[in-house]
Amino acid sequence: MQALEDLDYLAALDNDGNLSEFGIIMSEFPLDPQLSKSILASCEFECVDEMLTIAAMVTAPNCFLRTPPGTEEIALTRWRKFSHPAGDHLTLINVFNAFKEASAKPPSQYYSNEKWCRDYFLSCSALRMAEVIRAELVEIMKRIELPISEPDFGSKENIQSIKKSLLSGYFMHIARDVDGSGNYLMLTHRQVAQLHPFSSYSNTRRIPEWVLFHEFSVWEDNSIRVISEISPELFMELVPQYYFTNLPPSESKDILQEVINHLSPVSTVKEEEKTNNDSKENEKCPQTPTEQRCVIQ
Repeated sequence: MQALEDLDYLAALDNDGNLSEFGIIMSEFPLDPQLSKSILASCEFECVDEMLTIAAMVTAPNCFLRTPPGTEEIALTRWRKFSHPAGDHLTLINVFNAFKEASAKPPSQYYSNEKWCRDYFLSCSALRMAEVIRAELVEIMKRIELPISEPDFGSKENIQSIKKSLLSGYFMHIARDVDGSGNYLMLTHRQVAQLHPFSSYSNTRRIPEWVLFHEFSVWEDNSIRVISEISPELFMELVPQYYFTNLPPSESKDILQEVINHLSPVSTVKEEEKTNNDSKENEKCPQTPTEQRCVIQ
């Protein structure tokens, strides 16, 4: 029942409980429904190239190796090279691009992909698996004739588009730091979780208040893995209203309701302006009886 409810929130089901046209397209991807939805949303927000990389990296095994005792600080310093201030999803893009760049260099007797990965405490097999998965996703996009936008990673607009695409699929995976110490309360199930040790935020003093996470792991000390910072305004822009209404009562929901109340007057003014403009247009160009019948139909 929970799975059906999640699919309904993602607009993958029709009113009869069968796959909708959108759901049929989502099912073409051998991925979790949330990830498939994010890829399809990236077509609208024109960040398909980056979203495919993220999908491949979160589907492949974890690329960050557990470090031998005594090398933790060295590993953190090496990983910091890939860290992106916007969060782990974009950090994974940096890792993948760096691996591709290293792979493009001709191998030498003294340096290879494997050695590059060892130097940065990364799993070479996981990154190669991500390459294979990404290539398969590209082929699926081409087969079902979906557009693949040109890469534009790094620009402010692109980062915002990536977050919008992720929120389109993962609006059910939102958590808020309730006390400023890294104790995250998930909006949907109201469970408390900690940042995963591999998160780029784990080793910084700045802990984001609102985050989107890829998955929640009970067996890893109730941690949320692969997270990115989001704003309440962006969340409310993309979350389905009926999902938000069904959220259990909490302080976080009250804060989000205040965001809605703050944004509503602006929306109302715009709607009134649009109505007034439409009325003026109708006065200038009165409709014939035939046109009026077409509008009614």
